[in-house]
Amino acid sequence: MIRSFFLLLVVVLSIFSCDDDGPHRDYLVARPVIMDAIAFKAEAIDIEGPTSIISSGKIYAYKDYIFVNDVDRGFHVINNQNPSAPQSIAFIKLEGNYDISIKDDKLFADSYGDLVIFDISNITDIKLGNRIVNAIYNNDIWLASTEFPQADIYDYSEIDYDSDIVIGWEVNTERRPVSEYEAQFNNFRDDMLANSDSGGGESQYSVGQGGSMARFKIVGDFLYVVDYSTINIFDISDVAAPKVLDDVQVAWDIETIFNQGDVLFIGGRQGMYIYNIKNPAKPEFISEFRHGTACDPVVVDGSYAYVTLKGGNFCGNTESGLYIVDISNLKNPELKVIYPMAGPNGLGIKGDKLFVCDGSDGLKVFDKSKAPNLVPVNHYENIEAYDVIPLEKSLLMIGGETLRQYEYLDDNIRLLSTVNLN
Repeated sequence: MIRSFFLLLVVVLSIFSCDDDGPHRDYLVARPVIMDAIAFKAEAIDIEGPTSIISSGKIYAYKDYIFVNDVDRGFHVINNQNPSAPQSIAFIKLEGNYDISIKDDKLFADSYGDLVIFDISNITDIKLGNRIVNAIYNNDIWLASTEFPQADIYDYSEIDYDSDIVIGWEVNTERRPVSEYEAQFNNFRDDMLANSDSGGGESQYSVGQGGSMARFKIVGDFLYVVDYSTINIFDISDVAAPKVLDDVQVAWDIETIFNQGDVLFIGGRQGMYIYNIKNPAKPEFISEFRHGTACDPVVVDGSYAYVTLKGGNFCGNTESGLYIVDISNLKNPELKVIYPMAGPNGLGIKGDKLFVCDGSDGLKVFDKSKAPNLVPVNHYENIEAYDVIPLEKSLLMIGGETLRQYEYLDDNIRLLSTVNLN
């Protein structure tokens, strides 16, 4: 008994050791890899010829062109004047880029928390216009990184917030005071609680169309960009010189944005959040639909919101599925039915057809004319499906570094072209 007690005491002491500043413990400590902002900006942007994609992300359509994000590197420009034979024509190098949106030949993109504007009026001679530093991410420097790492403690002590940009992270095991961990944990928890208390049709302008995974959304003269907890708002009535307006706190782990008229639907890992933009400069909270933790894009049509929840990995433990939510009363959204899915990502709507990208289980097409009840129409298997954009005459789909384009038929769709982006 005495020996067992002694061994237990040794184990406890090995975990918690005391010093002048209290008990210590081993923690995973993340430190940002930083770069001087001036040097970074000189290297981070370039207009190049067509090149292979490394990691395909989101897609965006504007006029006769398709823009494909190369995650964290920039975006590829594809001429889609002939949908049966799209051709890659350029690569816009923009490090730290994940999303874009376009209005009146001005392309808005993120780059490590900055808002960057390009002039694409001459698609063969794209020019850099304006760059607004720290316009996105609520000036939280760690959110400008390529990927927020899993760690116990985040050490920002070496950052000069006026001149540094985070380009990555290093995570190491270090012995730190327990009080330091508890203080940072409590700060994160308080921020989450505060953010949780917040109590796509396009305009007449020449505006492009993104998929359901988008964080950028243009509605009229305003650009809305969601970061991890906030709606960042820009007045783009002068597209060459956007005005940065006050942002709006939403909740933690925000992922996507979609609008139906003057209502924004914000998708997050904890739920769907609904905001009124009758005053477009100041979105007002209407209600929320809460669910278990999962990745959560949303599209809306009429009285129903269609939400895909993807569980597993970093997304959460919620069972994957397609949730159909009645939003006829915006103040009281109500779940109507859940359709099981393998691992859904983006989704889109064209007329009575609902297109769901179910990851490695392919593209699924449903008739939603009797929503919330869905009727399966087709299932395109043996392809990777990430996101879709239902255009007027064709359907775009991205997945597995491959861009596919379909034409609409009376009751189905037919493959028009396949472009291997590698």
